[in-house]
Amino acid sequence: MNNKLSLASSALVSAAAASALVLLATQGALAQKKYDTGATDSEIKIGNVEAYSGPASAYGVIGKTEEAYFKMINEAGGINGRKINFISYDDGYSPPKTVEQVRKLIESDEVLLVFNALGTPTQTAVQKYQNTKKVPQLFVATGASKWNDPKDFPWTMGFQPSYRVEARIFAKYILKNKPGAKVAVFYQNDDFGKDYVAGLKEVFADKASSIIVAEESYETSEPSIDSHMVRLKATGADVLVNISTPKFAAQAIKKIAELEWKPTHLMTDVSVSIAAVMKPAGLEASEGVLSAIYLKDASDAQWADDEGMKKFLAFQAKYMPEANVADTNIVYGYAAAQTMVQVLKQAGDDLTRENVMKQAASLKDFAADTLIPGVKINTSATDFAPIEQLKMMQFRGGKWVMFGDIISAEVGG
Repeated sequence: MNNKLSLASSALVSAAAASALVLLATQGALAQKKYDTGATDSEIKIGNVEAYSGPASAYGVIGKTEEAYFKMINEAGGINGRKINFISYDDGYSPPKTVEQVRKLIESDEVLLVFNALGTPTQTAVQKYQNTKKVPQLFVATGASKWNDPKDFPWTMGFQPSYRVEARIFAKYILKNKPGAKVAVFYQNDDFGKDYVAGLKEVFADKASSIIVAEESYETSEPSIDSHMVRLKATGADVLVNISTPKFAAQAIKKIAELEWKPTHLMTDVSVSIAAVMKPAGLEASEGVLSAIYLKDASDAQWADDEGMKKFLAFQAKYMPEANVADTNIVYGYAAAQTMVQVLKQAGDDLTRENVMKQAASLKDFAADTLIPGVKINTSATDFAPIEQLKMMQFRGGKWVMFGDIISAEVGG
């Protein structure tokens, strides 16, 4: 009898010990979950502001693409079991409206972060506010280089290659392929143009003053830039770096042809639209113009057998059947959303704003489906520029044709 009692006591002790271990393990698991405002066991709130109306409304499809992508993720079970609640407002590309909408997202909707909000002037208007509030301003949708400033703005990170990144790549191309070049720089007289000029000079370094034979700026209020092209041709430059927006880029291409000036012509990717630039300038006049690219063109047959493009087209067919696949804004929105999901996956159960930024700054060779093969996303605590690689392309026979190797924007790299 005593033996039976002893055995029963031992069993109870063992059961109690086992229960204690399970309880400790459960408490440990619960302790590992960390949340800030906007995250729970079942949900992650992501805020966004987009130009669904106003002068930049063509970009509104980016927000619609991201909404559709997150819907696809949610239908597949979400991220670590949590569904994304994507809250996107229209700011009409108006900075005062942006301030109002971002405040609403953070203070009323209580989102965890603001993702891929569009526009340099609009996002500049909320940069200090979000950094003061310590709410991630993540993967900002603009090419300004100011988003890569982890020291002064540790809560802000851009996404696409910056204007300065593209300029560095142009400079590397010139040094390699046009030794002894005489470079004329034509640029818009604002932060957009000045970013490019700075990028060129970073790579040309102490040779910049001898390589660049002319710098000519224009104002967006000018009706025509023909006189600038006349002056630049007169400098004897054999390379033109054209940092202009679509209307002026088309004017430049047309005037260069009229002048029978034949420089190696490198043009910002802001103005590579065939419909808005190359056709108005004249396809023949546009022949040979160079630019750079990082995204696949979903309407280009060369990607028909590409695995990443197959995934994108399957997504588009199911979730955005009415969308125009030739619109690069859609492949852009898809890449940004896919990268956001990767960051949240890496964050695991530590969904604090601090950890989200830490994971965003810890991306290693991430290849989104719609990035050109070889272009990879890399970030670090000291480098908040996710994409710093591009591939050169040339306008030939009415279309853009890629060539050469992937070029990195690293100075000295």
